[in-house]
Amino acid sequence: MLNDEKREPEALLPLTPAVFHILLALADGEKHGYAIMQEVGTRTGGAMRMGPGTLYGSIQRMLKDGLIIESQERVDPAHGEERRRYYRLTGFGQRVLQAEARRLEQLVHIAQSKQVLPGFRTAGEA
Repeated sequence: MLNDEKREPEALLPLTPAVFHILLALADGEKHGYAIMQEVGTRTGGAMRMGPGTLYGSIQRMLKDGLIIESQERVDPAHGEERRRYYRLTGFGQRVLQAEARRLEQLVHIAQSKQVLPGFRTAGEA
């Protein structure tokens, strides 16, 4: 795998919606797969439902691309979660997430400037 410091996050853009949502779910800390699916569903008001096939297929590609890693620490087995796999962002994954968020922000600004979305007024408009 290439040195993460020398890799360009933009080379992986645009991200699929599934990958972007998984990275967002992991942005505030490690989670196991089911928790990722729950967060995506909750955060999107149910508009995006991620099934196990999409989730774990995406996770395998993200592991290969160095966006996430599997955490080696496990929750106390007494809590019944000894079989769960936990994932967290890598530094490179964080940079890719930020690059994609900036890309999407630029698209929203363009849509606003073309008055496709409300919220943007050009100079001289009341």
